[in-house]
Parts: sequence; structure tokens; C-alpha cells
Amino acid sequence: MKGIFSIFRKDERAFTGLESAIVLTAFVVVAAVFSYVVLGAGFTTSDTAKKTIDEGVKQTTSSVELCGDVIAIEGGTDGTVGYILTTIQLTAGQSPVDIGENSDAGMMVVSYTDSSLYNPNTTWSKRFVGDNDEDDVLELHEKVELNITVPDGAELLTNTTAVNQEFRLELKPSVGAIVPVSRVTPPQIDTVMCLR
Repeated sequence: MKGIFSIFRKDERAFTGLESAIVLTAFVVVAAVFSYVVLGAGFTTSDTAKKTIDEGVKQTTSSVELCGDVIAIEGGTDGTVGYILTTIQLTAGQSPVDIGENSDAGMMVVSYTDSSLYNPNTTWSKRFVGDNDEDDVLELHEKVELNITVPDGAELLTNTTAVNQEFRLELKPSVGAIVPVSRVTPPQIDTVMCLR
């Protein structure tokens, strides 16, 4: 009788191996799915970080720069300064910059500051110098002369304080850092003056 029961006795060695293989396969599949999800989230995060870094670099590097002198033009025959001329160009490796006039939506803005006045939206006009393609976008190898009108109330328009007067312009393009321009008028106001 003992022999008959030994035939029907449970021998779980084979089932233990099969169960272990199934559990191991399940762990491998779950780990593969989990790693796919984690890697996908990592790639998405790294792509977002790259875009953020690229945008930050665009905003902190200057898109335009001065090229040439800053010129002051007499405002009349009374010894005041009425206009300031400056020329700008793209900095090396930068993308084109829209420089529409007088704070059009998203365009360049010019502000004027002296010891008695701050004008955040100073009136200015532009004239391309040399080669250009007749649009409002400053592109590679193009130069633009800005004619900035000294705002009412500025000390440069006052005959008694126009000499030896320090002023500051800020050129704020639609993309990139602000370009500061600080100058001092000479002791004598002439019709045309190169400011150093």
C-alpha cells in the first residue's frame, strides 16, 4: 500500500521551478515597464530643461550692440541737444531682431534717463544704413541708425544745463538683454557732437 500512495504523493519540485520562472518573468516585465515610464519622464523633463536653458541664454545675451559713435545734434540755435543718433547691429551668432518703431507690440523700446527725468518710452525713428531688405527686422550684416528725440523736460533741452550733462539711453530689443548707452555732453554745445 505504501507504494501506491507514493505515486499519488505531491511532488512540488517541478511546480516550484515553474512558479519561480513565472514570478521572475513578471518581475522583469514590471521592471521593464517601470523603467520605460521613468525614462520617458526623464526625457520629457530634460527636453523641458533644455528649452528653458535655451530661452534663458537668449534673454541674457545681448541680441544687438552699438557700432560706431553716439552723435548729439543741436536742438536749435539755443545751445540745447534735440536728437541723439546711434547705430546698432546684431551681435555675432544672434537671430534676427524685430525693431519696429515706438513700442509697437513686442518691438524695441528706447528709454531716456537723466538727473531730472525718466522717460520709459522715448520717441525714435530708424534708418537702415547700407544693405537691407526693406523690412523692420535687423538681420545679419545690416545696420540701423536710430534717431532718438530728446524728450520734453530733459535737461539736454534746457539751455542752462545742457553742457556737461550726463544722460543714459536703454535700448530694449524684443529679444535679448538691454543695451545701455551712457554719455556726457561736452562743455560747449555745437551743431553736431561726437559723444565719447
